[in-house]
Amino acid sequence: MSNEELPRDQERTGEQQVDVPEQQTGRQRLIAGLWPPRVTRAQLIVALLLFVLGLGLAIQVRSNSDNSALRGARQEDLVRILDELDDRTQRLEDEKQRLDGQRTELENSSDQAEEARKQTVEKERQLGVLAGTVAAHGPGITLTINDPGDAVQADMLLDALQELRAAGAEAIEVNGVRVVANTYFSGDGGAIKVDDRPISAPYVFKVIGKPQDLEPALNIPGGVVQTLEKEQATVHVAQADDIVVDALRPAEQPDYARSSSQ
Repeated sequence: MSNEELPRDQERTGEQQVDVPEQQTGRQRLIAGLWPPRVTRAQLIVALLLFVLGLGLAIQVRSNSDNSALRGARQEDLVRILDELDDRTQRLEDEKQRLDGQRTELENSSDQAEEARKQTVEKERQLGVLAGTVAAHGPGITLTINDPGDAVQADMLLDALQELRAAGAEAIEVNGVRVVANTYFSGDGGAIKVDDRPISAPYVFKVIGKPQDLEPALNIPGGVVQTLEKEQATVHVAQADDIVVDALRPAEQPDYARSSSQ
């Protein structure tokens, strides 16, 4: 072999020794294309919009779940709930008409001073019933809650009280304690207090009001009766033409407030 041919052989040999890049498979090319991720501004905006949409859907689903008790109620239960709402609206309308009538009587009375005195006495009697300083009687219901397992909690009794008030209860007594505007329940099952006075089962609510409004309010789907029965308590509601609420509260003299007429 000549000297001139040797460099060519070496050159060819050198070309054969050059490393050829390994050909990538399809899977490797896919991974290389996906990682590291290349996020554009448009993709970030789309991701944010999708997140907001998903959050809204989740809130909607939860809201629908909260109303599942009404959605699953029977037709007659829904009709009864609507009737109760109509009754509450009618009571408010009747109260408005009564007040309008009193105003008209004052404006038209020949002896406005005497008429004002009569209305003042009647108003004092009504406020005395609400404040618990005078006894009251009238149609209503007796709600009796037996709790053999001491599972009834203070908030459940408070829910019953609030439902009765919303249904138009005018005077309430619980186990010999007169209920007033600031009445509260405290303690745990089996050791409940009303206005810091201990009471024990059975819990007896004497309620004056329209029985046809009071009893359905307690029996609405998911209402007071169903909640108490889930705790293995037994509930009995009895209507009566005359309920006596005679537990009294002492009249309290305000420390700072004075009549503006003085």
